[in-house]
Amino acid sequence: MTLGTRLMTWFSGEFVGTDELGNRYYREKGGRARPRGGGRPSRDKRWVIYAGEPDGSKVPPRWHAWLHHTVDDVPRAEEGRRYPWEKPHQPNMTGTAEAYHPQGSVLRGGRRASSAGDYEPWTPE
Repeated sequence: MTLGTRLMTWFSGEFVGTDELGNRYYREKGGRARPRGGGRPSRDKRWVIYAGEPDGSKVPPRWHAWLHHTVDDVPRAEEGRRYPWEKPHQPNMTGTAEAYHPQGSVLRGGRRASSAGDYEPWTPE
């Protein structure tokens, strides 16, 4: 977290909750839309302080919707149905040892199965 984010959180931030990954969510004190100079309402600022390395893929869907003003109500742990087919949230593993590599990928150590009929080399005329 940068010094600017830390100061903004300390002076202007209102803590609203944490998610199952330990990320902490804040909004501007006052918390709702305020009228601007021309009477037009502006949105409150919302931000997240990540637990560990900052990575946008660590934000669960319900909190993502709140951060991006898709919903106004702060997600609660007891809210939201969890369907049996839903998997636990997993951050983006690209670039790590746990990254997905499909079968045949050089990074997986495999080779493409040989085939005779699906490849036709291009030759210039």
